[in-house]
Amino acid sequence: MQSELGSVTLPYETRRIDLADGTHRTVLELGEGEPFLLIHGLSGTHAHWGLPFLERLVAAGRRVITVNHVGVAGSSRSREQFSIVDLADAQAAALDALGIDGPVDVFGISMGGMTAQELALRHPGRVRSLVLGCTTAGASAATWMAQSDMAGLVSALQSGDTGQALRASWGINVSRAFAEERQDRFEEFSEATLANRVTLRILSEQMQAIGTHDTVDRLGRIAVPTTVAHGTEDLLLPYPNGLKVAEAVPGATLETFEGAGHLFFWEDPARAAEVALETASRAD
Repeated sequence: MQSELGSVTLPYETRRIDLADGTHRTVLELGEGEPFLLIHGLSGTHAHWGLPFLERLVAAGRRVITVNHVGVAGSSRSREQFSIVDLADAQAAALDALGIDGPVDVFGISMGGMTAQELALRHPGRVRSLVLGCTTAGASAATWMAQSDMAGLVSALQSGDTGQALRASWGINVSRAFAEERQDRFEEFSEATLANRVTLRILSEQMQAIGTHDTVDRLGRIAVPTTVAHGTEDLLLPYPNGLKVAEAVPGATLETFEGAGHLFFWEDPARAAEVALETASRAD
């Protein structure tokens, strides 16, 4: 999939990299400059960052890297249940495979935000600055989505009706107003989703990994410039999660996206990119 926005062309063409453990990952790389690692979330792929957000980081002179999780978009599948820790270790291994030795700026959202937490805690030398978007510390600090929303989403995903599943996924990920007003972005979201479908098995494994995520007692160890970004209309991981993460990370800045849903960086890509770049600048 290709789209030209202004003077920047953003091709969604991945390449394969081999990790030291014998597995491989598919990676999207865009632009040149200092690396910015984007870690996507539940059922997400490299294409789910959205073109307007990616464009702004590339235009700012950054080398954008996003590594597909295990079993996603051509990456190796796991023979056993994986954890968020495993996902974080794989991100560090991918940086090794890409020949990136020093610390990088990291932007993780949702499950990717959980992965980013573990990356910063387990591999502190790898992280230069950190944005934790629409995520949670898990365990006792977590506020999960309403059971009615979960039931509706699962029903749509299991319906066998692709259109229904796409509409349900879109509606749960963005605010109601955005979903109704931005048909163009729904079409981009649909194309990204259909290009590399995540199987129900992988989705189930990701949900199990999320269920055991717990950094509640360790977030105080994060010592890099950190911003917590969260939409007030987030249905998947409601806003109180962001408040708790921001309180737990020393010196963290809280950026509230009023009226935005889970994918706040789709609803306000310009501000999301500004948050990423400003956080990175605090590490200079």
